[in-house]
Amino acid sequence: MTDLVAGQILLLSGHPGSGKTTTAEALAHRPGVPKVHLHSDDFWGYIKTGLIQPWLPESHRQNQMIMDIAAGVAGTYARNGYAVVLDGVIRPWTLPHFEALGLALHYVVLRTSANEAVARCVRRGGDSLSDPDVVASLHAEFSDLGEYEGFALDVGGRGRDDAVDRVLEAMASGAHLLTRSG
Repeated sequence: MTDLVAGQILLLSGHPGSGKTTTAEALAHRPGVPKVHLHSDDFWGYIKTGLIQPWLPESHRQNQMIMDIAAGVAGTYARNGYAVVLDGVIRPWTLPHFEALGLALHYVVLRTSANEAVARCVRRGGDSLSDPDVVASLHAEFSDLGEYEGFALDVGGRGRDDAVDRVLEAMASGAHLLTRSG
C-alpha cells in the first residue's frame, strides 16, 4: 500500500466524531518517511483568554488566524522533509491558507452518519466537544461540500485500520490532491 510522502501535507478533515484524530495518529505512526501529526484543536487551545468557540459565527476572524498559523506550521515541517497530517474541522473556505504554501496538498474529508458522529462524541466525554446539538450542526456543514464533494470519504461504521487504508487509497488515486508542489 502507498504511504505518505515526505514534503506533502494531508488535510484530514470532517465533522466531529468522524475519526479524524484516530486516523491521523495511525497514519503518522506508520513506518517510512518522517511524519508529523498536527491536531488543529491544539491551536485553538493555545488561546487562554479571549477564545471564541470556533463553531460560533463571530469566530470567523479568529478561525482564519488559526488556519493561517496551522498552514505555516504544516508548511515548515513539510519543507523540512516531513509528511504532515493535519487533522481538524477544516472547511473548504480555509483551503487558500494551505494552497498558498505551494506544496503538494491532499484534502480528505471523513464522513459518518449524524447519529454515529453524535454517539462517538458523547462517548468520548471529558473536555472534548460532546454537545449533541453542536455536533449535529457541524455534521450538517459537511453533508454537502459543493465543488469539494468529491473529497469526501464515507467511513461510517468502519474501524481505524479500514479508515487508514481508505485514506491511503484515496491519496494514491490522486483524486484528493488539491495542489502539486512547485
